[in-house]
Amino acid sequence: MSDPHATPENPSGAGGPTPPPSTPPSGQVPPDFGAPAGGSTPPQYGAPQYGGPQYGTPTGGQTPPPGYSPPPAAAPGAPLSQSDDKLWASLAHFGGVLNFIPPLIIWLVFKDRGPLTNQEGKESLNYQITIAIAWVAYSIIAVILGFIPILGGLIATLLWLVVIAAQLVFPIIGGVKVNGGGTYRYPFAIRLIK
Repeated sequence: MSDPHATPENPSGAGGPTPPPSTPPSGQVPPDFGAPAGGSTPPQYGAPQYGGPQYGTPTGGQTPPPGYSPPPAAAPGAPLSQSDDKLWASLAHFGGVLNFIPPLIIWLVFKDRGPLTNQEGKESLNYQITIAIAWVAYSIIAVILGFIPILGGLIATLLWLVVIAAQLVFPIIGGVKVNGGGTYRYPFAIRLIK
């Protein structure tokens, strides 16, 4: 009976199966795993597909290529263009319809970036401060007028309408005028901010 483990290299089959030979018989080259079949290697085969960063800031101690300049960063305090300056100046007036906070924010953020926004923001803010003072005065007067029957209520209502109209109409006129390319000066305002 022949040994099932017998091979031409180990005819007795002793010791169990033998490992495969380290070199293929008759001069054949073993296939390289991952290489294309057929034995030919394309020229790009094995070359790295990505050679590192192509753009941006060099990293990890790399030296920048000749002529490299980093991309410009937008400065937070960059001057406004003429159209943006006009836009923010008109929004400073339109924001006054709500109260003094929108003109204050616009003026604080853009006063150094656009001359028109600086000028019109101050004008709108001064007017809104005047309107705020008018509301305080109206509140005091309304309380006093509350002690006068009928006539006091009528006068308080008329004063309320006057202050509301002043808060709505003049800022809209100012915003439209500035948006059209002009400037606007309120007919009455306590100009605290110079």
